[in-house]
Amino acid sequence: MNNFKTWLLMGSLTILLVLIGKLILGQSGAILFFIIAVGLNLFSYYFSDKIALSMTRSKPLAEHEAPEIYDIIRHLSQQAGLPMPRVYRIPSLQPNAFATGRNSAHAVVAVTDGLRQILNQQEIEGVIAHELAHIKNRDILIGSIAAVIAGAITMIANVLQWGLIFGGGDDDDGGGVLGLIGMLLMIILAPLAATLIQLAISRAREFQADATGSRIAGQSDGLANALLKLERAAHQVPMEVNPATSHMFIVNPLSGGSLVRLFSTHPPISERVQKLRQMKQ
Repeated sequence: MNNFKTWLLMGSLTILLVLIGKLILGQSGAILFFIIAVGLNLFSYYFSDKIALSMTRSKPLAEHEAPEIYDIIRHLSQQAGLPMPRVYRIPSLQPNAFATGRNSAHAVVAVTDGLRQILNQQEIEGVIAHELAHIKNRDILIGSIAAVIAGAITMIANVLQWGLIFGGGDDDDGGGVLGLIGMLLMIILAPLAATLIQLAISRAREFQADATGSRIAGQSDGLANALLKLERAAHQVPMEVNPATSHMFIVNPLSGGSLVRLFSTHPPISERVQKLRQMKQ
């Protein structure tokens, strides 16, 4: 169901882009900005691991420093049919983790110091399995495609905005006031709609990673219990992290603030735990 929802949302983004291109810039204009957005996001996709590790100040974690983590990752990778990913350490006392890398051959699993201190083995297994599920489900690729389309829509809207500022207000085309109002609504609403759809895709992939991770781990209790601990810790232990990377973590590291649910990259923990509990029934 989550896979169907993801591709339905991806289709919605594509349709939105095509409609904007045809209605306002024409087909050639839409194609141009789509190509630019593809180029920017391909760069981000191919260097996603280096960018994410740099922005989170993550460093390689040697096996002799955390043999228990390596044992868990190695075992679960075999269970998932994945090659052993590189392992990194995030210097933070907040328990959290993320995975990055454009494919399974370039994958990285990064864990915070706090994760190793607060969670028990079953809970760590649940978290690691969730991150391996993101790699197995190619969620980084899916997120990059969604970003391409949403970025193209936003780029078109920005060009329209500057076009209105610098001489776009002439009424020679007969559009009149209604045409101007329609243009303004498109400039405001199109990027907003694209962002909401992109965030919905992110939330759907989190649910999917929870389900896939539970199957990899062979149980759902570990992840469910871990999520509850991680949520509490996110409110109690701050993490100094760039907000642009918050969507990568298993639990939003900035959730100590009051965030509007509609604009969250993560589903509510209560819903995730409920779905995990239902898997046992």
